[in-house]
Amino acid sequence: MNDTKLDSVKDVIPQSYWDIFQEFVQFELLKFGKENNEIVITVGLVILLFLSIFIVKLLLRLIRKIYTRKMDAEEKIRFLSAYNFTGYFVYILVVVSVISSSGIDITLILTATAVLFIGLGLAMREIFQDIIGGIYIIFDKSVQAGDIIELNGTVCKVFDTKLRTTLAVTRDDKVIVIPNHKFVTDPVINFTQNYKNTRQSVTVRVALDADVELVRELLVQAAKTQKKILKTPEPFVMLEEFGEYALHFGIYFFISDTFFELRIKSELRFEIERQFRKNNIRFPYPQNDLHIKQFPEQKKL
Repeated sequence: MNDTKLDSVKDVIPQSYWDIFQEFVQFELLKFGKENNEIVITVGLVILLFLSIFIVKLLLRLIRKIYTRKMDAEEKIRFLSAYNFTGYFVYILVVVSVISSSGIDITLILTATAVLFIGLGLAMREIFQDIIGGIYIIFDKSVQAGDIIELNGTVCKVFDTKLRTTLAVTRDDKVIVIPNHKFVTDPVINFTQNYKNTRQSVTVRVALDADVELVRELLVQAAKTQKKILKTPEPFVMLEEFGEYALHFGIYFFISDTFFELRIKSELRFEIERQFRKNNIRFPYPQNDLHIKQFPEQKKL
């Protein structure tokens, strides 16, 4: 008799816990709409959404580690930009799938929020333009992390591309936030889009009586001493102009990192000045000759 009572108690206790759990997950947090088009947000749906997002986040992190473990620093930066951008769409897809699987008609939600989206679209037109611009540059690959670009006269290096903005650092180590619609509406120079190596030049003026062959030799030698100037293609010199008081030379060379163009040119100018001073090559300076003519004294009347 006692065993029969104990078994009945064991059957009742788990069933009561299960009933409590069902009541908890089916508790309605929000309900709106009519009977046929009713949308109900329950505690279970919220828990399922958070759990799904958490699992997807772990999976995306695992995929990121697998793909980036053998990448170099520059490839990793570009991958992470695309990875972060794709993550937004994955999360949206998961949320839509969970809501749809719970029996809620997605079209009802879209219909209910259509007016809201229209109002937001008018009020935040530029933000939506930035988002569309972000989608464009990600799929078009016109601007990627690690690219050196020039926008509105400012040269900078991109290090992150987000859904609405792109982050870049200038040559004086200032971080700028660029709205993505700028890459669609404004002309952008991408120095690393087609070729990593770019040709640069430094203009030098020397005195008219200078030995031009010696000047050419010294300029090439100065360029070859710089570590950041490529050996191939070789630097070359052009006599560009005969000035009024100087000969204008141009030393042309190739570099692989345009972001440090100004610093490389500065170091080259230091070396050119040292070579010229060592070999008595004079830099010209404007000069005017003043001729004084002495008139004969006028006779006194």
